[in-house]
Amino acid sequence: MDEIGELNAIIQAVRDRVRTRYPQPGDGETGNIRVPVADLMPVVHARDAAQAKIAAIGSVNPRSGGLANSIIQKIKTLVARGLQWFVRDQVAYNREMVSALEAVLEALNEHNHALVSLASQANSELQSTRAELEPLRAEARDLRAETRELKDIRIHWSEWRVEWERKVAANEIQFLRNAADLQGAFQHRSSLMESNFREIVKAQHTDYLNAIDRSTIDIQKRLWTDLEKIRAEYDRLIHDELRIIRMRAPQQAATTPAPVPAAIPLSGMADAAAVDYTRFAYRFRGSEEEIRRSLEIYRPYFSDRHDVLDIGCGRGEFLELMRELGVNARGIDLSDESVKQCRGKGLNAETADLFPYLATLPDGEFDAIFSSQVVEHLEPAILPEMIRLCAAKLRRGGVLAIETPNPECLAIFASYFYLDPTHTRPVPHPLVAFYMEESGMGGMVVHKLAPAVDQWPELTELPEKFRERFFGGLDYAIIGRKL
Repeated sequence: MDEIGELNAIIQAVRDRVRTRYPQPGDGETGNIRVPVADLMPVVHARDAAQAKIAAIGSVNPRSGGLANSIIQKIKTLVARGLQWFVRDQVAYNREMVSALEAVLEALNEHNHALVSLASQANSELQSTRAELEPLRAEARDLRAETRELKDIRIHWSEWRVEWERKVAANEIQFLRNAADLQGAFQHRSSLMESNFREIVKAQHTDYLNAIDRSTIDIQKRLWTDLEKIRAEYDRLIHDELRIIRMRAPQQAATTPAPVPAAIPLSGMADAAAVDYTRFAYRFRGSEEEIRRSLEIYRPYFSDRHDVLDIGCGRGEFLELMRELGVNARGIDLSDESVKQCRGKGLNAETADLFPYLATLPDGEFDAIFSSQVVEHLEPAILPEMIRLCAAKLRRGGVLAIETPNPECLAIFASYFYLDPTHTRPVPHPLVAFYMEESGMGGMVVHKLAPAVDQWPELTELPEKFRERFFGGLDYAIIGRKL
């Protein structure tokens, strides 16, 4: 048994030396890095077999004893010696090949040693690197655990996020709807407040303006009323003083009033004239519509009157205006045909001459008297008496309006004044104003009517001031008040 143990030890030592000299596959597995080296043992065995064959070249196989065999053995030996010159190159070639094979074997063996050395060095470095990476591995394990948790959270987050986004969208829609409702309500309320505020401000502004207008109008009315009273008192005082002076004059003590003519044709035509005056008026004076339009200027003076007399009422245009204003009015005219026309319209008119008619009425009978296109038919000597009678029949503050052709307009002498054969002479408004002042009237106002430029547009070629001075209104109206 001891011999067997020694033999095994010797065999193991030989194996270790062979492995040391010729590393086998797996010898480099000293660590995690495994370097597979080439297995050189088959090459060693092949080399040994080749060396054995080279050593056997020229040798003769032994044979058993005997004469014949000895002779055959010697013949083989002689033949082998004789053929040495022939196989010498083959032997040299074989030996060189074995040498080359040994060199290759040594080179591969060195290569395996280098690989094993590199593997050992790499493993040692790997061990040190592993020691350094161990904390990182622990941290990586912790991170891996956290990653698993995060993965679980992510899975749940995906599910929860869908529901959360749905709820957020629903809440956002509801919020937007509520915001829109609130905005609409706010805008509506703002509009209502603004509208109410505007209405309040507008009403206050209107009330303020109305109050100012009322105050202004009241102040103006009181001022004008006071001025009219003062002017009336002043004119009346002057008139009374003039009357006293005249009464004191000796030459005026025995003065008697001028005789009143029995009949004066106010319509402009004598009864004996063989002329259709209605047709004459329509042709040369104008239609009723035109006359009514021209009478609009008298509205402010007669709208607040109660008893009005129209002297020379003609076709009744002025009486129709008074009826429209709700004023009680009556008219007189010498033309029976004109009076019939007025009565046909439902107007209060009668045939009468102004002098006898006014003489029979009590003083202060009327608060307004109107006379249009009459005074130019009267003789100049009786015109003051007409105005005196009219003033006597007016109440205090009563209005007297006289309309007649305007002699300051030269165009009337070249147009319609002399078309009427009953016209005596035009009466300037300063003369009428003087007669009215003499009769106790005051506050005279003159209006120029029917501008000549409306009938003759070529008058616009004249200078404006010249045209206004000599070609102004074809008619004028003078209005005064009883003092």
